[in-house]
Amino acid sequence: MPHSDLGLLHELRALSILLEERNVTRAAVRFHLSQSSMSRTLQRLRALFADELLVRSGGDYELTPRAREMQRELAQLLPRLESLVAGRGFDPSTATGIVRIVGTDYTTSTLGPHLLPRLLLAAPELEVHIEPRDQDSYADLERGRADIALSVLRPAAPLRWERLFTDDVVCVVDRDHPVRDRFALADYVAARHVVVTLIQREQPMIERWLQTLGHSRTAAVRVAHFSSAFTALPGTALVATIPRRLAELRAATDPRVRLVEAPEGFDAFPYGMVWHTRLESDPMHSWLRDMIRAAAADLTSCRPES
Repeated sequence: MPHSDLGLLHELRALSILLEERNVTRAAVRFHLSQSSMSRTLQRLRALFADELLVRSGGDYELTPRAREMQRELAQLLPRLESLVAGRGFDPSTATGIVRIVGTDYTTSTLGPHLLPRLLLAAPELEVHIEPRDQDSYADLERGRADIALSVLRPAAPLRWERLFTDDVVCVVDRDHPVRDRFALADYVAARHVVVTLIQREQPMIERWLQTLGHSRTAAVRVAHFSSAFTALPGTALVATIPRRLAELRAATDPRVRLVEAPEGFDAFPYGMVWHTRLESDPMHSWLRDMIRAAAADLTSCRPES
């Protein structure tokens, strides 16, 4: 590709970051430019596209209608253009940049120890961001703001989902909690719960299962992370419902809590990875998916799935 075309690709990358951050200073930090250089880049882009693109609103900017349209197009086009420039090969040993993986602290605690050393050994110059899962995470994949998501929830097209491993849930309680081996459904519903607010202040998988039975549960404490749920349990009668792999890891090192089986009927769930179809043939992304598959295989070999 001619040098002038490479320069345009560089400008388009900068534009994508500017439209995402809506802040020149933050965009400059991400693009490894000074603020003044990023400001000049914005001025060149405005002249190139004959549009303001970003209009100041307080300390940040708002996108013009054309900028919003361009943001959607760039999410589709940039990965393809970058793949063309890089060629079909991908060498992780010389790769630079940022890999953005969306997940919860369940991801970092269970899959992370198998994935992160593998990634950083193979690609020592890559920077890995594991970013929190929320209701906009799949939209971030569609807009190109994240590379891959790790989740139970299967998305609609054009996103793809692939199963990595299976887990189930278990209840975690104070060591002196009166329920011993398994919660009866009536006792589970009557209890007060620690709810991990994964999406819209709920644990969707748990809430949906209860709804199918015509029940709901009472939240006494809501926390943002699974790991935080454990801190609310000692000395209380509260119940936290946690994926088993993570619960076993934490309970093994915290004698203040113990595990009790969840009510019968909680099904095991497949945990998978999600990506956009536009990245299906991208060499870097194919490599990343292979790394995640290998990490999941390591995880399941440590404790085979039932």
